[in-house]
Amino acid sequence: MGETQRRKKAYGLGLSAESRAAWALRLTGWRILKRRYKTKAGEIDLIAKKGKTVAFVEVKARKTRRAAMEAVSPTNQRRIIRAARIFVAEHPKAGFHSLRFDVVIVRPWRWPERIANAFQAVD
Repeated sequence: MGETQRRKKAYGLGLSAESRAAWALRLTGWRILKRRYKTKAGEIDLIAKKGKTVAFVEVKARKTRRAAMEAVSPTNQRRIIRAARIFVAEHPKAGFHSLRFDVVIVRPWRWPERIANAFQAVD
């Protein structure tokens, strides 16, 4: 399999994982505000709201929980935090909510697992 085919397969897997994560969040009472929110700082897979909480969600499709959490590197976290700050600047009402960073792990043959407050924004 060539590099282009690998990238297409990974992209498709990512889209599928994001859809599964979005459905799992919806079924547990979350409203999806944005999917694949792109900024000059980076991309946030999902932005979801439930009650007075807005969650910036990174979706990882991996075979194990450990591999998924390791894939959310400090560099990845900084990118998501910068993009979240841009979202709040563009949507000032979001600043009145509790903001947090969650990770949803999508594994084969399992319900997506949400890890609330998976990391913190530190200044």
